[in-house]
Amino acid sequence: MKSLKHLVNWYFSRAALPYWSILLLDCVFVVFSGILAYTVHHGSVQTLNVIDSLAVTMGMFLICFLISFRLFHTYNGMIRYSSFYDLMRIGFAVVLAIVIAVVVLFIWGDNDRFVKLRYADIILMGLFVIFFMWTVRVWVKTIFEQISRRDDSTKAYILGVKSGGIALAKSIRSTVDSPYTLAGFVSSEPNMENRMLMGVRVYPFSANLPEIMHRNGVSILIVSPLMMDTLRESESLVNSLLEKDIKIMVMPQARVWDGKTNLQVSDLNLVKVENLLLRDKIEVDMKAAADLLQGNVIMITGAAGSIGSEMVRQIATYSPSHLILVDQAETPMHNVRLEMKNQWPDIKAETIVADIADRKIMERIFAQYKPAYVFHAAAYKHVPMMEDNPYEAVMNNIEGTRVIADLAVKYGTKKFVMVSTDKAVNPTNVMGCSKRICEIYVQSLDKAIKDGNIKGNTQFVTTRFGNVLGSNGSVIPIFHEQIKKGGPITVTHPDIIRYFMLIPEACKLVIEAGTFGKGGEIFVFDMGSPVKIVDLAKRMIQLSGAKNIEIKFTGLRDGEKLYEEVLNDQEITLPTFHSKIKVAKVREYEYSIVHQEIETLITGASRDNDMEIVARMKQIVPEFKSQHSKYQILDNK
Repeated sequence: MKSLKHLVNWYFSRAALPYWSILLLDCVFVVFSGILAYTVHHGSVQTLNVIDSLAVTMGMFLICFLISFRLFHTYNGMIRYSSFYDLMRIGFAVVLAIVIAVVVLFIWGDNDRFVKLRYADIILMGLFVIFFMWTVRVWVKTIFEQISRRDDSTKAYILGVKSGGIALAKSIRSTVDSPYTLAGFVSSEPNMENRMLMGVRVYPFSANLPEIMHRNGVSILIVSPLMMDTLRESESLVNSLLEKDIKIMVMPQARVWDGKTNLQVSDLNLVKVENLLLRDKIEVDMKAAADLLQGNVIMITGAAGSIGSEMVRQIATYSPSHLILVDQAETPMHNVRLEMKNQWPDIKAETIVADIADRKIMERIFAQYKPAYVFHAAAYKHVPMMEDNPYEAVMNNIEGTRVIADLAVKYGTKKFVMVSTDKAVNPTNVMGCSKRICEIYVQSLDKAIKDGNIKGNTQFVTTRFGNVLGSNGSVIPIFHEQIKKGGPITVTHPDIIRYFMLIPEACKLVIEAGTFGKGGEIFVFDMGSPVKIVDLAKRMIQLSGAKNIEIKFTGLRDGEKLYEEVLNDQEITLPTFHSKIKVAKVREYEYSIVHQEIETLITGASRDNDMEIVARMKQIVPEFKSQHSKYQILDNK
């Protein structure tokens, strides 16, 4: 048995059987099938008596089949990867060959060199040819799948019996050295229970599934992309599967399957907590955005960050004439550059390493490219870092925004979309206050333009949302690293909660809000239900399969809130074009006053100490009340 396996492995290690050898084998099937069909109807004695004429007749049939084989390319594929489509082509090729042969016999049927065949002989011959050609291909494919299976492959069930599940099953069986063996399907549809699919049984997606899998020695559940919502809604069942040490494998969450492209086993990842967080699916109609952005010059600041890089990907799909990508992080920008070159080689993309607060450099960029739309995602965002470095918060977040906004007006940008944060609402930290000042500045600038006090046509739109799943420096990647190291997982407070949203969803809402915004609005995204961070940590430990991971509470960090607000206490929201997007009604500021206050803040920042800088920020944003911070002393004066 082992020597047979070595022999078959040697054969399948070859690139492919030459096409002429496949064609030769099919020709043998044609001739043999014709003789066999004649023998069935006329007996072996009669067949031997007319063997010479029968050979000439089979030669004529062979020519007809060769013509048809050539038209349908039945011999060009690799037999080991034969599919239903290949078998269907063989069927069509045989039918066409038979039709051609019947026409030839009708024209030259009186020729004594041909054996007179009945229609029953010809039909039976065609059926034999199809049978032999199909059988060999199915047999070779089956042998290949059995031999190429790894000895250490793991039994797996696939959740989903529609196109997604079938695509995954085909990938498992056709992948050389696949780490999985297809042992069954799982379906939530009651009419599918106990049916057979691709030669294996379909099991119900019920409370008994963990016990069934444990009993059958199946330790992997692979989830179809089309069944992710079903998985998220089955928290107790997921917990039961994990308790039985059953691993759940899913496709990358960033990928949205179109239902057509092949799914690859190699792309499967162990399920992560971000895959299982329950949230309402956000549907976004992006046609208006596509119509607006197509053929235009688009600038994205912070293009190497989590939000900025996803904005690059989404906007690139709308075929802008030119992308101007700005960030001061060199290595991440290089990665963006390579991605643009590989994924969208036809789009002109300038990857510029620059500081947005450097007015001279940014003016040169605006003067050269004159972007029609600016998506401003550049910002320092980590709360503890900005508590320790308020000067950088002022210069990068506030001055950087002021520089980009002023240049947008000067060079005729149509729309400026700023990415803000829920930490700007009733800010308790320097980072949140700096973003609130950015909001105030662009809103006052938009008002000044509309009032005719500043010449320009730029519309300024602000988008405000909470945490995005998996962004750089966010809690989930940190927890992943802590689990890898064996713990402990550090959580600041047992009651701390946060709102979460997927990066692609957040970016789509930013683009749509920017598209429909008329200027001056602060769009607030519905983030759904908040998530308790300690519960998030517990779920991640469970999903990882790690044992004895401790959760350690470290206390709130400087400037950190127990919960984030989306709106100021004095603000209200109005509905918009999208159920997940609201408009915040906020106080309006006069540009002349705001401009002077920010000018004083920025001018003094280089010589002031941290306390003096933050004190000036509090003067601009009176609702800024520091928490767990050295700056609390300023609120008591």
